[in-house]
Amino acid sequence: MTDRSNNPNKFLSPSEQQQIMDAIGEAEKNTSGEIRLHLQRSAGKDVFETAKNIFEKIGMTATKDRNGVLFFLALKEKKFAILGDKGINEKVPEGFWDQIKDNIADKFAQDQFAEGLAEGIRACGEQLSTYFLYQSDDVNELPDEISIG
Repeated sequence: MTDRSNNPNKFLSPSEQQQIMDAIGEAEKNTSGEIRLHLQRSAGKDVFETAKNIFEKIGMTATKDRNGVLFFLALKEKKFAILGDKGINEKVPEGFWDQIKDNIADKFAQDQFAEGLAEGIRACGEQLSTYFLYQSDDVNELPDEISIG
């Protein structure tokens, strides 16, 4: 990641935020999985552990099928993580997130943060549809808005 603002409230422009929320809505049309993005100024020493704590804190474990996915960005450290809940991790093969993470990292290296996140979120929805099909009675269990910490 490059030197965009470390302030999570200023990292993405309003149009970039809308682009990402639109991608979440689009992705969730393919799957019963729930997807969220969380931006945080700093994660401290361990980005993955901080992401796990945020996952719990913002209610990602509250889905009926335990099929929430969190895209977590630590701005100061210029790192990110993708976490899936228990229901997802019990079904998907090892390395499930690797291609999505690699594609996002490539976009981030080109300063295309919103594009990378939007593409990664849509790819997540496509892949999750294999394991968690969208149901006609599906309820949006978590907000699509970007979480900021």
